[in-house]
Amino acid sequence: MEYKSAREIWDAALGELQIQVSKTNYKTWLEKTLGLSFEDNRFTIGVPNTFVAAYLEKNQHSLIEKTLIGIIRRDVSIHFSINGAKQLPPPQAQQRDLPVLNSNFTFNSFVVGGTNQLAYSAAQEITERPGLTYNPLLICGGPGLGKTHLLQAIGHQAVANNLKVLYASGEQYTNEFVTALKERNTEEFRNKYRNADMLLIDDIDFIFGKEQTEESLLHNIKELQNASRQIAVTSSNPPQLMSQISERLRSRLEGGLIADIQFPDFDTRLHILEAKAKQKGVTMTPDTLELIAQHIRQNIRELEGSLNRVIAYARLIHDSITPELASKALENIAGNTDKSPSVTPKLLVAAVAESFELPVEDLIGQKRDKDTALARHMAMYLMKKEIHCSLAQIGRELGGRNPATVTHACQKIAGEIDSNSFLQQKLTDIQQRINNSNSRS
Repeated sequence: MEYKSAREIWDAALGELQIQVSKTNYKTWLEKTLGLSFEDNRFTIGVPNTFVAAYLEKNQHSLIEKTLIGIIRRDVSIHFSINGAKQLPPPQAQQRDLPVLNSNFTFNSFVVGGTNQLAYSAAQEITERPGLTYNPLLICGGPGLGKTHLLQAIGHQAVANNLKVLYASGEQYTNEFVTALKERNTEEFRNKYRNADMLLIDDIDFIFGKEQTEESLLHNIKELQNASRQIAVTSSNPPQLMSQISERLRSRLEGGLIADIQFPDFDTRLHILEAKAKQKGVTMTPDTLELIAQHIRQNIRELEGSLNRVIAYARLIHDSITPELASKALENIAGNTDKSPSVTPKLLVAAVAESFELPVEDLIGQKRDKDTALARHMAMYLMKKEIHCSLAQIGRELGGRNPATVTHACQKIAGEIDSNSFLQQKLTDIQQRINNSNSRS
C-alpha cells in the first residue's frame, strides 16, 4: 500500500487513538497534533507546545507507536516537534475565570432522540430561566452518551446570555480545593465558586468519597441556590446508585431534576452520524451510514471514532467511501479485528445464572431464597452499571420487577461490592463467561 503523506497516516492514527484514550486526554493532548513527516522509519508528530510533547513522550509514546505500526505495517520511531499548529497556552497561563468550553459542544450540534429528550429540554430550560426551575439539574448516564456535550452547551448559551459561567470537572474542583487548603486561601476558593451566575461541574462522581471536598461543594451549592444561581452537574449514575456520596449531598442533588440519558437507538445513531459527516464535509451514502450505525450500538464517542476511522482509511488508500470500504476499515485498520457482539441483557443474565449455578428461570421467577436473591441483585446491578439499561427494562428482563425493587437491588450491591471478596470474585467470573461467550459467537 502506498502512503502519500504523514498527515494522512496520522489522521488514521488519531481515528484509532480517539477510541483508545479517554475523551479528556484526547481533547487535551492529541486533538491539536498533526503528522509532519515520515522518512526512514522516523515519524515526526507536530505538537503545539512543550507541555504536550512532554506528556505524550512520557505517557502515550508506546500506545502511539503501536497504533502507527498497526497502520503502516512496519517498525517506526516516534519523535515530537513543536510546530506552527494552533498554540495552546500552558495550563497555568490559562485564564481561570473564563469557562474553557469546546466550540463544537452547542445545542445546535446536539442530536436529540427519544433517549435524551428530557435532558436536552431541561438543559435548554435552565438557560432560559436560570435558578428558577430545575436547580440543580443532574444529567446522568454512561460514558460517551453526550453528558459533557450537553453541559457545555448550557455553558455556551449562558455566556451568550451574559451570565458569569464557571465550568469545572470534578477532578479540577477537587485539585483546586486541596490547593486552597494547602495554601490557606480557602476564602478565595469560596468566592470564586460562589460568585458565579451558573456553576457547571462535569463528572461530579470524582468528588464522592472525599469528605472535605464534598462538604465544600455542598455548602457552595447551598449558597448558590439561596442566591437563585443555577447549578448543573453530570454523573455516571443517578444519586440512588451513588454508593460513596454523603446523604446530605445526595439529598441536595435529588432536590432538583435528574435527567437520565440512555444509549441511543438506531435512528438517533444514524442522525448523529449524518450530522458528524456533514460537519466534517464528507458525503456518505445512507447504506454506509447505516452500516456504521449498526456496528456501534451503544457509545456515541465510539460512534464518532468509527466514523473518523472510516474517513481516515478512505483518505489513506485514496478510495471513495462505500459500505464495503467502511466494513473493511472497521474490521482491519490498526489491526482491529474485534467482531464480538454487544453484551445484551439476556447474555448478561445467562452469565450470572451460570456463575451462581442457578437456572435462568429462577432469576426471572419468583424464588426468593438467599442465593437466588443475591444472583438476581447482581444481575440487576450489572445491567444498570455495565450496559446501562433503564430501571424499567431491568425489571422487565427479570420477571416484571418494579423500578423500586431494581433500585434497592442496585444500591445493595453497589454498597457491598468494594468490600465483599465473594462478590468481586463473582464479578470477575461473570465477565470471563461473557467474554468466552462472545469469542464463541
